[in-house]
Amino acid sequence: MTGITVCDYSNPAHRQALAALINEYINDEMGGGNPLSQEEQQLLIEGLESHPKSIVLLARHADIFAGLLTAFENFSTFTARPMINVHDIIVSKEYRGRGIGRKLMNAIISEAEKRKCSRVTLEVRKDNIKAQNLYQSLGFEEAEQGMFYWRKYLNYR
Repeated sequence: MTGITVCDYSNPAHRQALAALINEYINDEMGGGNPLSQEEQQLLIEGLESHPKSIVLLARHADIFAGLLTAFENFSTFTARPMINVHDIIVSKEYRGRGIGRKLMNAIISEAEKRKCSRVTLEVRKDNIKAQNLYQSLGFEEAEQGMFYWRKYLNYR
């Protein structure tokens, strides 16, 4: 059985799970990055903990933290109401196909409803068909007009 819990930053097991799952996501073919150093993991945890609108959910399957969702509440100028953007969602490879991602998504949708948000948004890679199928089954659809995801890296190191 899988349970979803809000990350408790005072709990060392939650902190460890958060860092480990983010690094697993970064190392995954869908993440495509370099794992965070110990220092960067600490910065991540401190940054999420201090961010006033962060939402971090952990999925625990039996005694293992098997999934993570990070999101942020923002404000929609188009609806004049809050909204939530899902930033990361990861399910450990050996636990995929067990409904953990769906439980994480349902939990964030419920949280958005509690906060009276106008919508939940997310970005998904074009080649991540499994994730797209999950999101579509939960009522998500591609934005009209289609959007591009743009970025500019800034020197921070």
